[in-house]
Amino acid sequence: MAIRRLPETLINQIAAGEVVERPAAAVKELVENAIDAGARRIDVLVRDGGRTMITIVDDGGGMSAGDLALAVERHATSKLPDGDLMAVATLGFRGEALPSIGAVSRLTLTSRQPGADSAWSITVEGGLVGEVLPAAHPPGTRVEVRDLFYAVPARLKFLKAPRTEQDHIEDVLQRLAMAHPEIAFSFTAGEGGRAALRYGVGEGDALEVRLSRLAAVLGRDFGESAVPVNRSRDDMTLTGFVGLPTFNRATSRDQYLYVNGRPVRDKLLFGAVRGAYGDLMPRDRHPALVLFLELPGHEVDVNVHPAKTEVRFRDGQAVRGLMVGAIRQALAGAGAAVASSLAGGALDALAVRPAAPAYQPLPASGYRGSLGAPPPRLPRGLAETGFAWQAPLPPAGRPAEGALGAVLPEESGGGTHEPPAFPLGVARAQLHNTYIVAETVDGLVLVDQHAAHERLVYEKLKAAMLDGDQGRQVPAQGLLMPEVVELGDGGARRLLANADELARLGLALESFGVGAVLVREVPAMLGHADIGALVRDLADQLAELDHAPALRDRLEAVCASMACHGSVRAGRALSADEMNALLRQMEQVAHSGQCSHGRPTFIELKRADIERLFERR
Repeated sequence: MAIRRLPETLINQIAAGEVVERPAAAVKELVENAIDAGARRIDVLVRDGGRTMITIVDDGGGMSAGDLALAVERHATSKLPDGDLMAVATLGFRGEALPSIGAVSRLTLTSRQPGADSAWSITVEGGLVGEVLPAAHPPGTRVEVRDLFYAVPARLKFLKAPRTEQDHIEDVLQRLAMAHPEIAFSFTAGEGGRAALRYGVGEGDALEVRLSRLAAVLGRDFGESAVPVNRSRDDMTLTGFVGLPTFNRATSRDQYLYVNGRPVRDKLLFGAVRGAYGDLMPRDRHPALVLFLELPGHEVDVNVHPAKTEVRFRDGQAVRGLMVGAIRQALAGAGAAVASSLAGGALDALAVRPAAPAYQPLPASGYRGSLGAPPPRLPRGLAETGFAWQAPLPPAGRPAEGALGAVLPEESGGGTHEPPAFPLGVARAQLHNTYIVAETVDGLVLVDQHAAHERLVYEKLKAAMLDGDQGRQVPAQGLLMPEVVELGDGGARRLLANADELARLGLALESFGVGAVLVREVPAMLGHADIGALVRDLADQLAELDHAPALRDRLEAVCASMACHGSVRAGRALSADEMNALLRQMEQVAHSGQCSHGRPTFIELKRADIERLFERR
C-alpha cells in the first residue's frame, strides 16, 4: 500500500485523541491557558458532563485578532519564546490543544485585551476555521466548546455517565485551584446554574491563603491536622502541607503532588511519600498531603506524557531525598500532635443518640450500689463504648475494683489537684490496666500505654541504630540460659542471612540445627520480652522485606517489631509515677502521637468538648 499524507482534519482528530480523551481533559487545557494568561477569576460551566457544552470565562490578558487566528493553528504558541522545549515555564504549552478541540467539536473563542476598543471572535467546527470577526466582550477570554466529539461520534460511546464525567472535571479544577490560591474559581454544572464548586481568595499571608484554599478543597479536618513543609536543597524547593500520620485515608486519593505548579502523578514522588511515612502509618492506610516541588526547568522533563501528568527528573535520588527529609522534618516538628478528627470520633462515640431510648438496662450480673438498689442506667452512647457502672470508690489509699479496673494515682509528685501545664497533663487514673487518663489544663488526654511505650522504645532503637552506623553497637544483654527457637527452614535461613544486621541491634543468634536458631543476647532496652515470639515475628517480617531496596528500610522494620515486643503490655497495672514518667517521655519524643505501626497513642478532648457533651455549651 502506497504511503500518503493524511488530510489536515484527520491529523487534528488524531491529535485530539491524545490530548482530549474526555471532557475533563478539554477543561484542563482551557483552564491552564486561562491561568497562563494571568487570570484572577475563572468560571467554568458545563452541561451533560461536558458532552454538550463547556464554557470557560476568565479575566486574563486576552488576545488580539491576529492572536486568535494563530491560536487555532497547530503548533502555534506564545509559551516558548526562546524555542527551548526543556524550558517550559507555563502550564498549558501544547500547540495542538485548541486546534485539536476544534477538530472534534464546535469551538468559539471570544477575547479582548485590556485597553482594546473591542473584542474579537473566531469559530472552528469539525476542524473548519472561520473568520475573525468583531464581538462584544469585557477584557478577558471566553471559550465555548459545544457538542464535544460530534465530528468523531465513535468516541462518544466511550464516555461515562454525565455524573462521572462531571466528577472528573471537578477533580481537575480542584487540583488547579489548590495550586493557585490567588485565583478565584467557580464551577457550575447543569441547566439550573447551581454552583458545584466555588473557591474565593482568602486573606492573610501567603501561607494562610494557601492553607485556607487547601482546607476549602480537602475539608476543615485537613486544615486542622496538617503541618507546613518548607525545605530547600541546591536549586530545589519543596513547600506545602502534610497531614499528621493519625489523619490518614484508605486510599492515596488525597495525595496531591505538583512539579513547577503542574499537577502530576509520578511514581518516584509517591514512593518518596511512602518512604517518609514508612514507620508512622499502618500499611493499609495513606497520608493526605499537598506538596509543591519547584526546580529549574532543565532538571525535569515535562513532555514524557501527552497529558503531562508524568515527569522525568535528571536526578531522581536528589528529589526523593529532599522529599523524604522535608516530610520527616515537618512531622518531627509536630511533636506529639494527633489529628483533630480523633477527638471528633471520640465525641461521636460518647454522645447520646437522641433517636435511641434514653437509657439501657445493665445485665442482671451488673454491679449494685451500696444500698443494694440497681445502679443507674447509663445513656446508650456510653454503654456502647464498653463502659459499665462502677460501685462507689473505696477509701483513699486503696485501689478501686470494678468493671472499669481503675487505679487512682496517689496525690504525690505530679498528682496535685491543679494540673501543671504539661502538654499531656498529669495522670489521674488507669482504665482496664491499659489506658491512662490524664488531666490537662483545659481538658483530658486518654493514652494507650502499650502504643505510647512502643513508640518510645522504637525511637530509642532507631537512635541506637544510628550509633551503630558510627561503629557503636546497640547495648545487649546476655541470656543466662540461651533460648532455642524453632522456626522451620525458611525462617531460620532468613534470620541467619541477616545475623550481622540483627547483631547491630543487639540481637545475637546462631544456627542450632535444621530450622532452629539459638538466641544468646537481646537488646538491653527490651527488658523481659517474649524471645520466642519476637524471633518468630522477625522471621516473618524479613520474609516480607526481601524486596527492601535499602539496609535501613529493613532495620527500621525490624526495630518496629522489637519495639512492639519490648513495650509495656496492655493489662499491666502502672503506678502514678510510672504513668507520669511515660507522659513526660512522650512529650520529648518526636512522632509520639502514633506507635511504630501507625496507630494513635492518645486522644485529647478539650474542656469545651466535654462541656458540649453535657450540654453546658
